[in-house]
Amino acid sequence: MTTSKIKGKVYLVGAGPGEPGLITVRGAELLKLADCVICDKLANPALLNYVRPAAEIINAPKRTGKRSVTQEEINKLLVEKASKGQIVVRLKGGDPCIFGRGGEEAAILAQAGIDFEIVPGITAGIAAAEYAGIMLTDRNYSSEVIFATGHEADRKKKCGIDWQLLAKFNGTIVFYMAMENLKFIVGELIKNGMAEDMPAAVIADATLPGQKILQTSLKKICKECIKNEIEPPAIIIIGQAAKGNSKLNWFTKKPLFGKNIVVTRDEKGNAEFAAKIIQRGGNAIELATIKIKPLTQTNQFLKISAKLAEFNWVIFTSSNGVSIFFDALREMGKDGRVFGSAKIAAIGSETAAKLSEFGIRADFVPSVFTSEDLGKELKEYTNLREKKILLLRSEIASDELNKLLTQTGAEVQSAALYEIVTQKNKCERLKEQISKGIIDWLTFASPSSVKGFFEQISSDIKKANNVRIASIGPITSQELKKFGIKIDVEADEHTIDGLLAAIEGMYR
Repeated sequence: MTTSKIKGKVYLVGAGPGEPGLITVRGAELLKLADCVICDKLANPALLNYVRPAAEIINAPKRTGKRSVTQEEINKLLVEKASKGQIVVRLKGGDPCIFGRGGEEAAILAQAGIDFEIVPGITAGIAAAEYAGIMLTDRNYSSEVIFATGHEADRKKKCGIDWQLLAKFNGTIVFYMAMENLKFIVGELIKNGMAEDMPAAVIADATLPGQKILQTSLKKICKECIKNEIEPPAIIIIGQAAKGNSKLNWFTKKPLFGKNIVVTRDEKGNAEFAAKIIQRGGNAIELATIKIKPLTQTNQFLKISAKLAEFNWVIFTSSNGVSIFFDALREMGKDGRVFGSAKIAAIGSETAAKLSEFGIRADFVPSVFTSEDLGKELKEYTNLREKKILLLRSEIASDELNKLLTQTGAEVQSAALYEIVTQKNKCERLKEQISKGIIDWLTFASPSSVKGFFEQISSDIKKANNVRIASIGPITSQELKKFGIKIDVEADEHTIDGLLAAIEGMYR
C-alpha cells in the first residue's frame, strides 16, 4: 500500500478505559486539532466534545452487526484521509497497543510512508482493577502480572496462550475480551492445574457509573456471571489479588454512583453540569431543552454599551449573561475598562465566578441567590437614591428586581443580553427510560428549562416509577408547580453545586 505526496499525519490515540476524564492531556490536545477523528466503539462519545465542529467524525465499531467495520477498512481510511493532507486522530479505547491493534495500524502507515505518532492511553486492565479497589501487585501476594487476551485472532492457526504457564503462575492474570470464551478459559486453567478455589473477579463497564464488580472463585465464575447478568465489555482478574479489599473500593462509594440524572439546560450548561455529576460518580443524560441566543447586536445593547461608565452600578443576573456580554466586548475591541468607576453586582456565586474569569471582581453578591434577595440586600448594603443602575439580563426576566430597585429612588435601566428559545429533541428513548424506571432524577435549573422540557415530554412523568424531581430554586419550583409536578428536593443554595448537594442529601 503506497501513496505519494503525503502531507497529513495520523495520531493513534488511547482514549482510556471509559471515563472521559482519563484521557491524557496530549490526547485531548490532538482531538482539538484533528481534521478527522476515527473512533472505536469503546471510546467514550463524550470525548468528541473536544473535537472542532468542522472536523469529520467517523465511527468505526469492530463488533458484530450491520454497522461493524473491518480492520482492513479502517486501515484504508487512515491512509486515505492522511493522504489528503489531513490531521487524523485514530481514537481507540484503552491503550492503542494493548490488544488494540495499534501495532497493525502503525505498520500500515509506515508501509504507506505516512507520518504517525502513538499516544499511549490508560489500559482497561489497570483502570478496571484500581476502580474496583483491586491492587494488581502487592508485595504480600503478587509480584508479577500477566495481561492476556481472551479472544485471539480468528485466522490464527495455533493458540498463542501458554495455559500451563498461566495455570502455575504465582501472580495476577488479567484477561481482556474474555467474556465470550470464559467457559473455555476456566476449563483450560483448571485442566492445567490451577486450583478451583482460586479467587477471580469480573469488572464490567469499568470506570463508568454502571460499573459492576463480581468477586468469586474460578470454579463458580461462569455461573455467577450468568446469574448476575454480567455482559461485555469486562475485564477478568484471576489470582490472590482478585480478593480485593472492600475498604479500597472507592469508586462505588461516590455519593451519586450509578444514579441516572437528566440535565435540561442549554448544551454548554449541560456539559458543565454533566462534568460535575461524573465527578460524583453519576451518569449524566443530557437533554438540551433551551438555546441561548445573544442579543448584543441590537440597537438597545449597542447604545447602552457606549455609556456603561455613566452608571453607578451594573448588575449581572446570570453567568450566561456574563459570557455573552464579554464576548460582545471582545468583538468590539473593548474590555472591562468600559465600566469606569461603576460597581458590579452579581446575582449569585456562579455569576460572580464567571465575572472573575474576565478579571472582574463582583463588589456585591447577595447571601441568597434570587432577584428579590439581590434587590433587598443591595439597598441595605448602600444608599441607592438617585444612583444610576443598569440591569444586564435575559429578555424574559421578570420586572421584580427592576421594581425593587426603583422603589429605593434609583434610576434603573435594563438591557437584554440574550433570549431563550426552546430546543426540540428526539425524546422517545428518554420517555422509554422514564417509563421503565431507569431514570433516577430530572433536574431543572431555570423556569425556561421547565417549559422547554414539558413542551416535549408529557407532565404524566409524575406517575412514573422511581423518577424524582430536583429544582435549583423557588422561581424554578413555581414553574414546575404550574405543570402539576411534585418537587422532591429544592436547592438551599441556588447553584448547580447546591442542586447536586440537595440530591446527595437524599442518599445520606
